[in-house]
Amino acid sequence: MGRVLLVGRLAARDLRRRPGEAALLLLAITAATATLTLGLVVHGVVDKPYQSTREATAGPDVIAAVVPPPVGGGHADLAGLRALADAPGVTASSGPYLVTWTRLTVNGRRATVQVQGRDAGRAAVDQPRLTQGTWVRDGDAVVEAAFADALGVGAGDEIVLGGHPFRVVGIAVTAASAPYPELTCLSFCPGVAGLVWLSRGDARSVAARARFTSYVLNLKLADPAAAPAFAGAHNPRRGSAPPGTRRSEPEPPILLAWQDIQAASANLVRNQRKALLTGGWLLVLLAVASVAVLVGGRMADQIRRVGLLKAVGAAPSLVAAVLLAEYLVVALVAAAAGLMLGTSAAPLLIDSSAGLLGRTGAPSLELSTVGLVTAVALGVACAATFVPAVRAARTSTVLALADSARAPRRTGWLIRASRRLPVPLLLGLRLAARRPRRAVLATLSIAITVSGIVAALAAHADLGESGASASDPARTERLNQVLLIITITLVALAAVNAIVVTWATALDARHASAVARALGATPNQVSAGLSSAQLLPALVGALFGIPGGIALIAAVGDSVTLPPAWQLIAVVPVTVLVVAGLTAVPALLGARRPVAATLQSELA
Repeated sequence: MGRVLLVGRLAARDLRRRPGEAALLLLAITAATATLTLGLVVHGVVDKPYQSTREATAGPDVIAAVVPPPVGGGHADLAGLRALADAPGVTASSGPYLVTWTRLTVNGRRATVQVQGRDAGRAAVDQPRLTQGTWVRDGDAVVEAAFADALGVGAGDEIVLGGHPFRVVGIAVTAASAPYPELTCLSFCPGVAGLVWLSRGDARSVAARARFTSYVLNLKLADPAAAPAFAGAHNPRRGSAPPGTRRSEPEPPILLAWQDIQAASANLVRNQRKALLTGGWLLVLLAVASVAVLVGGRMADQIRRVGLLKAVGAAPSLVAAVLLAEYLVVALVAAAAGLMLGTSAAPLLIDSSAGLLGRTGAPSLELSTVGLVTAVALGVACAATFVPAVRAARTSTVLALADSARAPRRTGWLIRASRRLPVPLLLGLRLAARRPRRAVLATLSIAITVSGIVAALAAHADLGESGASASDPARTERLNQVLLIITITLVALAAVNAIVVTWATALDARHASAVARALGATPNQVSAGLSSAQLLPALVGALFGIPGGIALIAAVGDSVTLPPAWQLIAVVPVTVLVVAGLTAVPALLGARRPVAATLQSELA
């Protein structure tokens, strides 16, 4: 039998013998790779809908805008704006169109709105595509689709613009600005504003009572890819006065390329992508800790099998290869599952705005994404498995066959500090000190989970403070869904990790527990000691997780919005209580092993 075939058969047999542990390992890595895949594939999730909208609406390659001078009551430099239509490389244009800002009232709700005066006929460049109703005419209005969706407005409703009533006759989409609430403003931006189209005459009536007006011109270029260069060449030079500076001469035109509008449209999923990428890497770290604990527990249970392999002639390298192979196979399967789940879930969690045509669809997987996710899955398995596998392979054959207990580490100060404690705390403290690396992994697991929870709480607090939930409830709901899924996944993996750590501790400390019971400790005291051995890392991890979550917010966000103080304070006791509940059952089962059968193998 060849070496590769032998390793494969032994690894497959071990996986079949322990399907539950293999399933946990598969779950941990799949959760990490699926979330990471989601964060990677949604990078261009709105590119396709924006391109579809751009093609359907004859979207402009460049938009130019001018405003009247703030001082002296002069007129806008329309001649300079129209001159751009004859610039080299321009093949078509539409406008200039009057644009003004006012207040919109509908169904008792008020919002800032950008009003644009348009012709009844079809424009050569930037003709918004109707999704409901008809195009503008005198006395009627057409509302941008994402803005209408946020307000709950449809064709046939009545709105009031700057004191003038209008009937909504249509809902339309455009590629000349990013969908609400990411509306693109060129020369003036009073904050989040919707977009409404009126006839030219109605727009002038509304502008007569408005404080600010401007004009926009839409340009089509022979080479759309050259739009940023064209805009850069015709924009005001550095050092010139910015728009709105108090002066009497006309303002120069401000130009914006369509690539900038596409990037603004991508802001629709910016926060979701940040949350997914951050959550994905948190899950990767948590998966490393989970897999390391799981592998350590399995290695403790496989010592006798290692001895049997070495007794029949297997070299340490072959033993290590067998132990590594099964985890690498599970990691490959988990990577494939994560890629499939992440790609399939992307359109469900993060859909395009109502202001863009078409759905995002299933994003295509790039080779770089597949390579990175696969490398992360294999790296998690290798990082968590390599050292325990090598240590197990180097174990003495005689000691492995005897399945003897590992001699505990004796620490004088710890013995002196714990001897006056109650029996459960005494046992828990000493059990935690026996395996410091496992205690560190448990602490890291809780710290990562609490950091993710604190970051999610901060994200909710930021949404409430910024008013995003009121301006764009649909996008807020999608972000809340993403945060909820990541939080549930983090908590689930941390819960599995706490259970596995407790079981591994009970398995590893079976000899010490048997000795404690032989000396008079009750099963309840031993089980409480096993559980308390996990409460100490949980407490430390929760305390470190709070500043860790705040640091995480500062690293991935533009600003830091802290959740309410009571939520931060409540995280610590709730975490400890949850860990206590999760570890109670495996600790109780581990403490009820027969004392005589455990002590028969070797004196602890």
